[in-house]
Amino acid sequence: MNAKKGFFLGLLFAFFALGFIAIQKATPPAKADRIYKEIKVYSPYKFEKRMGGLAIVNTRTGEKEKPNAADALYRMDDLDKQWGKKHLKIVANDVIVLGDHNQTVTKIFIKTTKERVWLKKFFGI
Repeated sequence: MNAKKGFFLGLLFAFFALGFIAIQKATPPAKADRIYKEIKVYSPYKFEKRMGGLAIVNTRTGEKEKPNAADALYRMDDLDKQWGKKHLKIVANDVIVLGDHNQTVTKIFIKTTKERVWLKKFFGI
């Protein structure tokens, strides 16, 4: 193998390694899928597609936030965490979703201890 081929392969490998690292940094940590999907239905924050990427819309007020593409998922997690601290409560084996005036909207059963640990860690409840 001559020097040109070695340099090209090294540059190609470095490009792929940097791309992989960038993707890993832009992706937030994994969530407990089942319980997160059930809770997300009651969250007032939704993604809206726009020409420049994603916008986060508060469905209660209609306010739109337009974070850059690299921060959109992290910002959505931050908003969900803030909402969850005020509107979620763990009682026995259930997560209780509370409305704006502290009324119970629904109860979601916690099936595993992994889900319970994730709820406490993610939402801080």
